[in-house]
Amino acid sequence: MSIANVFNSLKRLTLNEKIGTSLIARSVSTDSPLCFQVTQFLCGEPLKKKKRLDPAIIRAREEKKKKKLEKQIRRLEKSARQSKPIDECEVPTVLLEPEEVKIRKRKIPPMTSAEVDERVWLTKDWTRYRYQQAVGDISIVERLAYSQARALHELRQESEELYQEAIQIDPAMLPFVVQGPVVTPPIPDYESPDGEYVDISKKWT
Repeated sequence: MSIANVFNSLKRLTLNEKIGTSLIARSVSTDSPLCFQVTQFLCGEPLKKKKRLDPAIIRAREEKKKKKLEKQIRRLEKSARQSKPIDECEVPTVLLEPEEVKIRKRKIPPMTSAEVDERVWLTKDWTRYRYQQAVGDISIVERLAYSQARALHELRQESEELYQEAIQIDPAMLPFVVQGPVVTPPIPDYESPDGEYVDISKKWT
C-alpha cells in the first residue's frame, strides 16, 4: 500500500465539530496522546467579617510604635554627638599596656632647691616682660587711633569732601594680583593610568 492510500484512508478519522462560531479540528496522529489540562474553578468567596478591636488595644499599639520611633530618634541623636575618631591622634593600645609603660617611663632625677628657685625667677621675669610688652602695644594702638581721629576731625572742619574721600576704603592697601589661566593646562606627554583601584578609605554613617 502506498503512502498516498494511507493518508486517504485516514481522512475519514478527522473530527470536524462546530461549536457556536468556533471550529474545532483535530486530526488523528500516532504521536504521544494529547493530555487535557483544566484549570481550577475560581468561585467567589464572601468577604471575611472584620473583627472589631478594642480601642484600648489600638491605642496601646500606637503608643508602642511611638515609643519605638522615639527610641530610634534618641539613638540617632546620641550617635550624632560622637565625633569621628582620628587615627593620627589616637594612642595605640600597645603603648597603653603596663609593661610598655614601664619600659617607656623615664626616671627624672629630683631637682635641687637652687634649680627650683632659678625656674621661679625665670618665670617671673618672663611674665613681667610679656606684661610690659602688652601694655606698650596697647598704648601705641591707642595713640595712633587718637591721632587718626584728631586728624579726621581737623580735616572735616576744613573740607567735607576731603573728609569723605579720606574715610573711603583704599583697595591698594591689600593688593591682589592673579596671573595665569583659570584652568590648569594639560601636562604634555601624560599617559593616564588605566585600570581599577580599591578605595580603602573609611566611611562613617
